[in-house]
Amino acid sequence: MRSRVLFYIVVNAVFLALIANLPLASALSSASSASESSSTETPPSETSSSGLSPAELSADLLSAPDQSQSNHSQNITPIYGYRVVRAYPHDKTAFTEGLVYDQGRLYESTGLYGRSELRLEDLETGEVLKRVSLPNEYFGEGIALWNDSVIQLTWRSNKGFIYNKESFNLTDNFTYPTEGWGITSDGTYLIMSDGTDTLHYLDPITMKEVKQLMVRDRGGSVLELNELEYIQGLIYANYWPTYRIAIISPKTGEIVAWADLEGIIKDTGSVDALNGIAYVSEEDRLFVAGKFYPEIMEIKLIKRGKR
Repeated sequence: MRSRVLFYIVVNAVFLALIANLPLASALSSASSASESSSTETPPSETSSSGLSPAELSADLLSAPDQSQSNHSQNITPIYGYRVVRAYPHDKTAFTEGLVYDQGRLYESTGLYGRSELRLEDLETGEVLKRVSLPNEYFGEGIALWNDSVIQLTWRSNKGFIYNKESFNLTDNFTYPTEGWGITSDGTYLIMSDGTDTLHYLDPITMKEVKQLMVRDRGGSVLELNELEYIQGLIYANYWPTYRIAIISPKTGEIVAWADLEGIIKDTGSVDALNGIAYVSEEDRLFVAGKFYPEIMEIKLIKRGKR
């Protein structure tokens, strides 16, 4: 437990050093001191405002012309906190790798060898309504919807699966040369992450790569991009293994904001990384989850400052 907490603190310290241009040694020294109290204290979420929905956040971020270039030139990146609107029950044995909400249905992909599944769930109760297991040699990763299909990645097998989203029958499979982490759709392409700073755009018909997007924060590479969700003209990406979500401009690849969800889960000893982002476009609602999380949280974001 202590080692896991210290690991996250060091990762967070390195992250802060990078975005704030601090000496890395100084940041790690601060992390070491902070580890003494980290197991009993977690920063509270922001509660002083009702928060922004994803549509409001996009309007805020994209209101200025060439917002990402403006942030880069001023050497700043906005940081958002959060407010939990409501928590919903979730199977805490699920190693969440992908999350999608569509027309009242919650689709989830879970990982781990011998335990990977595609699931259909009831958001209100957490009940698993339908499931299909992957063969034991596959480690399930992100999912995305395209027309009447669910597309699921696997981690290191260079293979993805395509299912009918109603029956969960396997209809096809495809291959890719990288690892598979997260996947989403912007309505034209599928967008896939592989744990690097590169997002891969795939033709949803041929499943072949058509272009790439390099992700940067103030000009520096950002690795470990995980689960993806395309929301209101921006790409949200879990930044593994932290409690942060990168919000990326698909036009430039620049991170236009960070969402810091530190403290969103209290029992950090029984969970793994934050992972899983789902958006309800009809109602402008945002959901987040994590590996072995006992709840799925509906949140709004609150601007805290700039780094």
